[in-house]
This record gives sequence, structure tokens and C-alpha cells, in this order.
Amino acid sequence: MQPQDLGKRLFTFAVIADSHLNQDELDCNSPFPVNKLANRRMRHVVRDLNRRDVAFVVHLGDLIHPVPAVKELYAGAAARFHAQVRELNAPLHLTPGNHDIGDKPMPWAPAGSITEDYIRLWRETFGDDYYSFDHNGIHMMVINAQLMNSGLPAEAEQKRWLEDDLLAHAGQRIFICTHYPPFLCETDEAEHYDNIAEPERGRLLELMARCGVEGLFAGHVHNFWYLNEGATRHYLLPSTSFVRQDYSEMFKAPPALEETEAGRNDAAKLGYFLVHVHERGHLCEMVRTYGACVAPDDPLETPPMSVTPVAPARNRYAALGFDLRQSWAEAVGIPPSGALDEFDRKQVRNDYPLLALWEMGVRHLRIPLQDLRDAEARRRIRGLLPLGQTFTLYSYGLPTPRDAKLIQDNAALLSGWEISFRERELARLAAGLRELRRELKLPILLSRMWEHEDNRAPDGRYFHVMNHGFTAGDAGRIARLAALRGLEGIGLVFRAMSHDDLPTLTAFAHKTCAARGLPASLHLRLTGFNPAGAMRDDTWAAQRTAEALFCAAGTGVTVFADALTDIDRGYFVRNGVLDQTCNPRRAARVIGHLHAALNEGRGDIGPVEEMEAKGRWLRTRQNGESIALYMAGPDAVGAPLSIPPELFTSTAAVTAVDLDSGFKFPAEELRPVSEGLYFLRGR
Repeated sequence: MQPQDLGKRLFTFAVIADSHLNQDELDCNSPFPVNKLANRRMRHVVRDLNRRDVAFVVHLGDLIHPVPAVKELYAGAAARFHAQVRELNAPLHLTPGNHDIGDKPMPWAPAGSITEDYIRLWRETFGDDYYSFDHNGIHMMVINAQLMNSGLPAEAEQKRWLEDDLLAHAGQRIFICTHYPPFLCETDEAEHYDNIAEPERGRLLELMARCGVEGLFAGHVHNFWYLNEGATRHYLLPSTSFVRQDYSEMFKAPPALEETEAGRNDAAKLGYFLVHVHERGHLCEMVRTYGACVAPDDPLETPPMSVTPVAPARNRYAALGFDLRQSWAEAVGIPPSGALDEFDRKQVRNDYPLLALWEMGVRHLRIPLQDLRDAEARRRIRGLLPLGQTFTLYSYGLPTPRDAKLIQDNAALLSGWEISFRERELARLAAGLRELRRELKLPILLSRMWEHEDNRAPDGRYFHVMNHGFTAGDAGRIARLAALRGLEGIGLVFRAMSHDDLPTLTAFAHKTCAARGLPASLHLRLTGFNPAGAMRDDTWAAQRTAEALFCAAGTGVTVFADALTDIDRGYFVRNGVLDQTCNPRRAARVIGHLHAALNEGRGDIGPVEEMEAKGRWLRTRQNGESIALYMAGPDAVGAPLSIPPELFTSTAAVTAVDLDSGFKFPAEELRPVSEGLYFLRGR
């Protein structure tokens, strides 16, 4: 599947949320220690935005932490906010949040609801509370969500303006900015502290659908979610200051209680969005700040050049995907916390794995038949296809008539179907597929179940486990399979165990299938043979996934790694590329930066060769340039690197990328660290 053609990038704007500035640099009226860092974290965001080419910035509200009822603290925090954003180079557009203008009307709310006095205070301090503006063919609308359902005179005024403005721009490209999101999981969910109540929620959504709103950005929840309703994409943004820790219940493991203040200071989840507007659509990029702080007197620093992240929809070398072994589309009940909700559970879905896939540039996902049977999962798949995600189905043997119809009816959601089989069943499978393929126009790949003797480790020990996929030693089996009537044009699934040589295996998969126009996938095991063992080595996982991506990028082979998030219990305990709170591990950062580095070139990528020189090198050609993946050995100590002369005709113009940081620099400045990972490009 080719990357999407979104056309030329027109411009980029930034969206930030929930800065919660305090009335003093290190003083606040919150009991949580992390809140004292809000001003310093916002100062970092301003400096980070100033080094980027953004047309404007939208703030989604909760600019400050003190609420309007505490007027002296409110005024002090507002002054701090104005002083900080005065340094911002780009124009800034503000959205009122509940800390800025009062909560939405809720009789059970812990703070005061919006009033005419609070509206007046906002307007005197920050400006209009609802308005619109245009930029380069895009119509931006900012609304005061706290007004909705309030019964205040200003609500009727905003309602008239909102309908008139939307209808006047119907058919144009429209984005809406709001503090409260309309909903968190379902459009008909019950009201709670974090959504817009009925009837105004339904009216807003109906009006948005009627006018074809392209995107909506919301704050307030201090966490990331992606939702789509009709043609509108809803983005719920993280905060720049702290995380709402009640939503830590989404994850399979608790946050580090002391280090993260029970999740409130989970710094990897802090950041803001860049929105890249193209001729045909838009792409959102998360900039993780990791809670970086800048004190008032800290000097300005010029950061190194970095590779440009590539979104899944634009990734031309998206060879590496993931097996979605854990549930990914189900809703989780968030128990009432006694702080912000007390009377019901909120239903949400954990979308942090999706965010990580976007950041890594990963397109290809592998799902079991169980997911296709689930109506909610199918709905989620439909919503993710326009973002560049693809889904490969997997199952065992011939499907039941009911499942066959399900696959036929939903073939448009799938990019392929992997079927595992026992060799003794092959004739029956071929006959059944011959019938299925009369109607089903979906690429099919076969994966051989391993027999007893195949499941021996290199040291000869047998393990009671299930493995499947062809290996480089299966040429004879593959030839016999290809001769069977009914299997014409069928692709194959290959298996890479932890000890397998990836350059050899990907080349074999390419020669056997992809070079002949047949689909091929390679399952990358991030664990060993022994189900009682544990693979918790982040360095090995980063090296292994980077090597698989580099080797497969030019082959037409899709690699599926088997652990997106950690497997921290049960069999085959191992690290994924995300931990159990869905924060990126080293491998996730490396994959994203390697995808970005590959996409800075164009054209076909040739066969990969391997060599040793103070570590391992993989090298190939990309459209006339030489590119290399360097995996430094454990003895690298930061000394200048002597690049093997056979790699490049001249090292003077070679560029290096540190795949951990994404920083880009002349290769002559490369000082490899122990087991570092680097990408090099030159002539």
C-alpha cells in the first residue's frame, strides 16, 4: 500500500493545552508538588515553539491555575502568563478553560461554575471568549465550551454566532478549538466532569457534521485521545504541565508512585501538537517535552538539527509493523476518584499505543480474527484507515462459513490475511482457498506451523510452544506448496527467531516472494525459545528492530514485531517498544528516527550487505547515495569514528543521525557511545 498523497504542505500551526501557570515562579495553590513546575515547563514550550516554523499557536485553555474566585492569585498568574507568551514569535490565540472562566454548569463540581462576572474578567484579562479567524484557506473557530448549557445570556449569543459562522463557511476547511471535549469515548455517553453535557453536545456535533468540520482540538483531560465522528477528527491533547492521574487506570501497570506522583508527573506524557496542514488533509505530530523546565534566567540554547518525523500516511519505507497481541480497541472504566468525579465510571480507550505508532511512523498492524468479529474494533479500524494505518488479519486454517462471510464483507478494511496451517492439512486448505478466492479479492499469505522437531532451540532443548512461519531452510517446502492448484499467487509468512540472521532471512523472503510480486511478511520475535526466560534488554530490542527495518526497507517484505508493549507476566516475558504505561522505550525512539532518516532520501533501496568494524555495519544504496546503519560495539567510548573507506567515496559530505536523539550532524563529528545506533548517508 502506497503512502497517501496529501499534496503540498501549506503551513503548520501549534496547539498547546493546560499550561496552568501559577501566580509565582515556584509557588502555587495546589497540593501537588509537580504543579510548582508549570511556569518553567511553559517557558520551555515557548522557546521550543520559537525554533519552529509555525504560522500561529492556539492555546486550548487552563492558561493559569488559580480560578476566578481567587482574584488576587488569578491576576498574578495572568500577569505571569502574559509575560511568558510575550516572548512567543508566532501569533497566539486563546481558548478559555474552566480554570480561566469557571467550570461548566455542574451542581456537583468542586469549583465555581461560569458566571457573567467571570466572563467579564476573562474578557478584560485575555480578550474574546469565542471568535474565529482565517489563515491560508483554513477557518479556525474558538468556542467557550463552559458557556454551553449554562443558561447565561452569553450562551444564546454564542449559539447564534456559532451556527451563523459555521453555516457561512460550510464546505470550507474548518477546525474547532474547545477546552472541554464533546465526548471521551461515545457520542451518547453520560455527562461527567470531562465532557460537554446534552443537549448542547448533540447540537454541536450535528452542526459540525452538517458543515463538514475537518478537525476538533480539545484540552482539559491532560491526556491524549483520538476519536472520529463522521468526517471530523477529534484530538484530545496532553498538557504542558501535568497529567491527570485519575486516567492512569487505563494502563496495565501502575505508574512509579513516588517518581511520578502517582501518575501526575508522568513526564513522558507531557507535550503539545504540531498540525501540518496539507492541500488534502492534515497530519498531527506530538512533540513530547518530557517535562523540560527553563528557569527565568536560563540562557537561550540553539538545539542541534534533527530529522523530521514522518507520519504513517507519508512513510515511503514503512517496512516495520507490529502485532497487536493485547486488546487495543476496548473501553476501560475509570473509577470515580473522589476528586473530580464521584458518581460514575468514565469509559475511555487507551490511545497511547496509537500515539506511539504515529510517532514511530508505523503503518502496518496485525490483528486476530477476534478483532474483526468485534463491531467496536471494526469501527475503530475504519477510523484509522484514513490516517495511513493498514491491518493484516491472521487466523488458523479455513474459516467457518460465518467467518468467511465476515471476512468477505469487511475485506476493504484489510490489507492481507495470514493463514497458519499444518502441512498434513495443505491439500484441504488449497481446495478451500480455491473456492474462497472466487469472491474474495484479498492478498492471502500462508504460514507453516512448526512441528515437534522445529521447536528445538539451537542448543537442542525442546520447548512446548507454538511457532509458525517459513525459514531460510524451507525452500523445498515452499516449492511443493507453490505447485498446488488453488495456491497460485499466494504469499508467505516467514519467522525470525532471536538468533536468526536478519539480512539473510529478509533477502530470502524478498527473493522467494516479494521479487516475484507476491506478498511476504516476516514475524520478528523479540524473545528467545524458552518460555520461562525473560528478554528485558532495551539495547537488544532497539538494535533488533532497527536492523529489521533497515534490512526490509527496500525489499517489499513487511516485518511484524511481536511486542508493541511490554509482556511483563505469563510466558515469554519481554520488553516491547513501549512500557506497560505506554511510554516509549529506546526502541520506539530509534524506530521513529530511522524511519525519518530513510524518508530524507527517495527512490529504491538496494540489497543490504553486512560488515564488521568496531561494531556491526549494514550498508546499501538508496537512489545513488550510500546509506548505512552502524551498531556500535560495547567498547565504543566516545572517540572519533574511523568510517570504513569502502562505505563512501568521500566522508567529507557524509551526514550522521544519532538514532536515540534524532540529532543530525556531519559524520566527522560522530563520537559513538557504547552500543549506540547511528544512520549515515553520503556518496
